[in-house]
Amino acid sequence: MRRHRQRAKRQRPRTKLARVLLGMLRLALSGVLAGLVVAAAALPLALAGGGMAKAAGDTWENLPTNLATPRPAETTYVYASDAKTLITTFYDENRRDVQLDQVAKTLQQAVVAAEDARFYEHRGVDARGVLRAFVSNSRGGAQQGASTLTMQYVRNVLKNDASLTPQQHLEALADSPARKLREMRYAGALEKRMSKAEILRRYLNIAYFGSGAYGIYAASQTYFGKVPAELTLPEAATLAGLLQSPDADNPLTGDRETALKRRAYTLESMAKMHVITPAEATAAKGTQLKLTERRLPNDCTSVAREHNDWGFFCDYFRQWWNSQPEFGVTAMDRDEKLRTGGYTVVTSLDPNVQATALAQSLGVYGYGSARSVPLAVVQPGSGRVLAMAVNRHFSLVANPPEHPQYPNTVNQLISGGSGVDGYQAGSTFKMFTMLAALEAGLPLSTQFNAPARIVTNWPGSAAASCGGHWCPANDSPSWMDGPRTMWNGFGRSVNTYFVWLEQRIGAQRVVEMAQRLGIVFRGDLDISLAAKAEGWGSFTLGTALTTPLDLANAYAAVAAGGLYCQPLPVLSITDPDGRAVDAAGPKCKQAVDPDVAAAATDAARCPVGKGSSYGRCDGGTAEAVSGILSGRPVAGKTGSSENNATETFVGFTPQLAAAGIAVNVDNPNDYVGGGVSSSVNGAVAQTMAVTLHGQPVQAFPAPSRTRALG
Repeated sequence: MRRHRQRAKRQRPRTKLARVLLGMLRLALSGVLAGLVVAAAALPLALAGGGMAKAAGDTWENLPTNLATPRPAETTYVYASDAKTLITTFYDENRRDVQLDQVAKTLQQAVVAAEDARFYEHRGVDARGVLRAFVSNSRGGAQQGASTLTMQYVRNVLKNDASLTPQQHLEALADSPARKLREMRYAGALEKRMSKAEILRRYLNIAYFGSGAYGIYAASQTYFGKVPAELTLPEAATLAGLLQSPDADNPLTGDRETALKRRAYTLESMAKMHVITPAEATAAKGTQLKLTERRLPNDCTSVAREHNDWGFFCDYFRQWWNSQPEFGVTAMDRDEKLRTGGYTVVTSLDPNVQATALAQSLGVYGYGSARSVPLAVVQPGSGRVLAMAVNRHFSLVANPPEHPQYPNTVNQLISGGSGVDGYQAGSTFKMFTMLAALEAGLPLSTQFNAPARIVTNWPGSAAASCGGHWCPANDSPSWMDGPRTMWNGFGRSVNTYFVWLEQRIGAQRVVEMAQRLGIVFRGDLDISLAAKAEGWGSFTLGTALTTPLDLANAYAAVAAGGLYCQPLPVLSITDPDGRAVDAAGPKCKQAVDPDVAAAATDAARCPVGKGSSYGRCDGGTAEAVSGILSGRPVAGKTGSSENNATETFVGFTPQLAAAGIAVNVDNPNDYVGGGVSSSVNGAVAQTMAVTLHGQPVQAFPAPSRTRALG
């Protein structure tokens, strides 16, 4: 009996020593899994007693606990107007956050089983796992990390934290005792503030699964072409198995056999955790690995091949986004927001209208033609862009040697910008002269006996000079000369009438009116002339460069009673939390008096063969248009630039405005000729007719008698 007591007394110090050693291992060695060097340093600390242990404790206590957890970069999804048809996505990292109830339960269980089986038992740091890793590593066995899911989440957060310096990023990822201790400290603090479910949700949304897929939503799409809620047990185990070595074990581009082994390991771990039965694990291991690779497009050149004509709209959307102050101070800031902000964008692009517009453009010139018909469709009253079509592929693919400039291009042919200044639209600019004259108090009935040629006060040169003065002529004198008003002057497109009208009110008023309605001067010459607008007499004849989108939107303002709205490519934008973003709303202002707009519209019914409210039309340059839109009020204007280098038509109803320009965008000396004008008129009118089919017929308001007759 006495010997037994003595033996017990002799054992106590060893038990106490073991407790101290285990405590110090948990404290000082748990994050230091490289092994022997740190072990040698820690053992004397344990044996030295209170002072050294307290110093180690102070070091632990001084480690940070306040981990900033910013939202990681997410993919922005851009849809057509039906909110279902994906146009493209923008991302630096392919990631989209989901809630835990949007993830299959088997996937949640598989990740825990594969990465941290004691996840629901520990408080951020698994002391048992740390000790097991220490023993294995110190004995030269398979290297083990002992990182819990919470610690892995901490590491991912630090890796993605844009506020850290490059040096801090290196320290956050370094294989060092300091990094492990920091992760442990953060993990313990997080477990006090967050539930296990929240930590798991965040981990699933930030983890990398290989093949450029960040987070479980992107991984489910990339490997199996489905959302996370639809994952089967074998699929879930496959994805969970990738987390250890997402690139090396990748079944798409890496080692397929290793991926299957990792899947088997995950299934066996799930069975040990009793979340599935051994029979279910065996059945799942025997399942053939079927992958359905679905890689997200990224940027406008990645729009689906069958819809690569949408790339021009997409490119315009991106230009628009980068001009919106809501998304950042600079264009670079805004572009980064687009690629990392995780927005859901429903655009104004209507796939049916787009298909119609493209078919009509191709009907004039095919993909094999050097000439083209860029065409834009806009909604009056909102500025929303419904379609942007041209007989070109939006693509970076090299063109054939025999015609190196087409059919592939990423030049913005429809809205301009990025080196595209636009095209001359001829007499369509007479609309701005008419609006300015009406605003100045001249009625539609203002009469002038238009001659075949008019000598102006503006200086002229070459063939258009008469004694040093600019003296333009009418294209068809026998049809255009004589007493004209705004009605039949506009209907017959009488140059000398509108030059006289412009000279009477001042060219600066006309230029200012065009700018008020959204005509942008992009070329250096136009910018220079606009700065001295009083001398720009040829402006009324459409010598300035413009684009189909600018032109359609300017006429849309007339259709909307003078309400000008900035061109808008979106219907809605929501942030990752589902909040609406104000930038999606129309930006409109009353640019022209409604009665002035009504009067201009009344005259614009003359070119397309529709009678005005006062019955003053007597001939038009595009009378076939009224037959295409039979039974529906329509207005519009044709335009031919000098020598018929371009041919233009812009048409509008109260609900729609569209413009198309026939042009060789690469060779301004290749004149399209007047013979194509009826085809351009028809392309625009047919696009409008198909788009408006089934919509209510709306009438234009009649102008006041004073505005019409004076």
